[in-house]
This record gives sequence, C-alpha cells and structure tokens, in this order.
Amino acid sequence: MIDVGIIGATGYAGEELIEILLRHPEVRIKYLAAKIEKASPIDEIFPKFKNKIDVVCKPFNLRSALSKSKLLFLALPHTVSLKIVPKLLKSNIRIIDLSADYRLKNIKTYEKFYQAKHKDGKNLKSAVYGLPEIYRNKIKKAKLIANPGCYPTAAILSLAPLLACGEINQEEIFIDAKSGATGAGRRAEMKYFFSEINEDIFAYKINMHQHMPEINQELSKLATAPVEVTFVPHMLSVNRGILETIYVKQDKKLKLENKKLIALYKNFYKKEPFVRIKPEGESVHIKDVAHTNFCDISITSFPKQDLVIIVTAIDNLGKGAAGQAVQNMNIMMGFPEQMSLA
Repeated sequence: MIDVGIIGATGYAGEELIEILLRHPEVRIKYLAAKIEKASPIDEIFPKFKNKIDVVCKPFNLRSALSKSKLLFLALPHTVSLKIVPKLLKSNIRIIDLSADYRLKNIKTYEKFYQAKHKDGKNLKSAVYGLPEIYRNKIKKAKLIANPGCYPTAAILSLAPLLACGEINQEEIFIDAKSGATGAGRRAEMKYFFSEINEDIFAYKINMHQHMPEINQELSKLATAPVEVTFVPHMLSVNRGILETIYVKQDKKLKLENKKLIALYKNFYKKEPFVRIKPEGESVHIKDVAHTNFCDISITSFPKQDLVIIVTAIDNLGKGAAGQAVQNMNIMMGFPEQMSLA
C-alpha cells in the first residue's frame, strides 16, 4: 500500500486522478492541494466523491505534502512545477509531473514555446519521459517522471513502429489533430465557454503549438535522425477525446500494403496492454476510448501514392494525462500495470 498526494487536485486532470486512484487497491490518497481560497473537503468541491473520500483539499504546503505522501502527482499549469519540484526532490519522494516543465530536454526550446525561464536544468537531465510503451525500463527506476502531453502521446504511438523500422519518409509527416474542450484545462476564458465552442470546430496555433517540439523530440529519437512534423491542432466540441489523422509517405521501394502494415503494428505493440490495433477497414472512434486508458490505431496504405494514413484516438484525460500518470505509477511501484485502469 502506498500513500499518494495530488497537487492541482481541482483541475480536470486532478479530478480524473482522484477518480482513477479511488479504484486502486494499493493506493491511499492522503494529500490534496490546489490554488483555492480556503481549505475545503474534496467531496464538497466534487460532490460525486461523497462517501468515497474524506480528504480536505488545501493550499499547497511543502511540509504536509512530504509528510503525507510517498509519491506525488503534480497536475499543475505549465511553469508552476518548476517552482516546487526542486524542493520536493530534496526528500525521498517520487514525482509524476503532468505539466510540460520536464518534457523538453532543450531548455531554449522550452523557453520559446512556454514563454518562461527554465531554472532547473539539473533535474531536467534526470527526468524520464513517461511514455511506457517506449521507456518502461527507465520509468521503473525514475524519481521524476515527465508525463507526456495528450497530442504527443497519440502522435508518438501512431508513428513509432514506422519510424523505428525505417519504413517512411521522415521529412514528410502531417498531423491533423482534434481535441475535446477539456484539453484546454479548467480556466475561465471566454473562448472556452460552452456557448463559444458548442457546435463548432476550429484550428488554432497552426504549426506552432507547444506540443509540436515534444513530438519532434521523441520522434527524432525513434528515427535516430531529425524529424520535424507539420502539426495542425483543432478544438472539437466534445468534452473529452483526441482524434489524430496522420499522413506519411512510404519509402518507394517498400510500398507495404494494409495487411503487412497492420502486422508490423501488431508485432510492435504485441506486449502493450493499452494499444489496440484495428483490423483492416475498421474505423477509430473517440467514444471507444473515452474514460479509458486505451489508444486505438488504424492504418491504411495507398501504395500507388506511396501514402500511409494513420488514425488514432485516445482520451485526453486518460491516456493523455491522468490514466497514463497512473500507468506510470504502477510501473514505478511494481504494481500490475493495468491496475485500476480501464
């Protein structure tokens, strides 16, 4: 049994973490903190947790967080984790950070895309990128996990088999990505109000989204060569879920057809409990992965055009955030990887 805490418990990812961890037979939630005016029982903030948890959510206090937890989830806005991670790591505690603060290994790139100084290069070097399908062995021993972004999770899992096997032209990768409204976080900005996004879809941050360098970084490692994707994100008028349609060019000498491509993906992910490869001709749907930790992938080849189209769906709060964080915790603590995860 392990005692855990959540800092940033009142955001969408924090709420989802509580939901998942309450099902976990080896976890006790002992500490909850958030940026709130006064301490409040978490079941008053979220009445759905009535009679399930009696922890009071308070403003963050370093001593309390360390005394009550062996592992901490940081579900904080970008740039905030940088202020507290160095203090936390002075103690014998393990951290899973859901922000972007420890994902990008190039400090200048982080500062460009997040418009903030990065002052913790020491811990950045030791932080492990928390994508289990690629870095499971490193995750087991890590003290600090940089939980991946939602768009990058879908993109990397979509492309890893092709890039790792050298099957595609890495200079032409086009990603059309669509996210549910919770991907923007729980904040009071007019452009995210229900009346503004309902019955609408729109592109934003075209080829300049902050997740783009994260995708490039990880795909470049897989390809062992520089990769720069073209990335166009969209806001979708659903609560949760991500759908990415990715267009890549095959090596003209290969021209693999559907059956061989699907076999390649199934073999690459054959030991992965949360990656599901669709049979030929079957579509991917957001509703099939909502409220789960699954990643569904379909692959279609067009040999005459040297074209492969990959369609991938995840839940941005599940495999794209809280679900993946709990998957990482399970690996770190030696629990069954699927424990408490749908």
